[in-house]
Amino acid sequence: MSATRWPSLALAALGAGVLGWVVWRAVLGQGGSPPEVPWSVTAVLVLIAGIVLWLGLAVRAYQRGDKPDLDPIRAARTAALAKAASFAGSLLTGWYGAQVLVLLADLANEPLRRGALSAGAATLAAVVLAVVGMIVERFCRLPPPEDGESPEEPEASPA
Repeated sequence: MSATRWPSLALAALGAGVLGWVVWRAVLGQGGSPPEVPWSVTAVLVLIAGIVLWLGLAVRAYQRGDKPDLDPIRAARTAALAKAASFAGSLLTGWYGAQVLVLLADLANEPLRRGALSAGAATLAAVVLAVVGMIVERFCRLPPPEDGESPEEPEASPA
């Protein structure tokens, strides 16, 4: 599994943001308004970020030698979860960020202002999830082998 790169996450957020902006502009153009994002979405995103961080700290403690035993499968699953969290966070950042941008046009309208605030909170929570995912993925990297620990290369046969 290759390391997640920031440009990939930015591209995912941008793509979701463009899609979200088109969808929400169409909804507003038809006389509707985007539904208000429940505050529980923000809480769940922050909770997921906390769980991913907690799992990542266990892997980091193992690599530092503070925790003597850690199942390698758990470490691999933590790395996969961190990668998924970073991409989910960036996609949700784009989606909710587009909703905020569309709703910023008319903050004098109370329901739209509440919608912009709740979408803004969800956007910030999604950014936190993406950043935590990237950090935990870094925690799960194996250190490079030391000079004496590199795997032996097969000996060349005499020609």
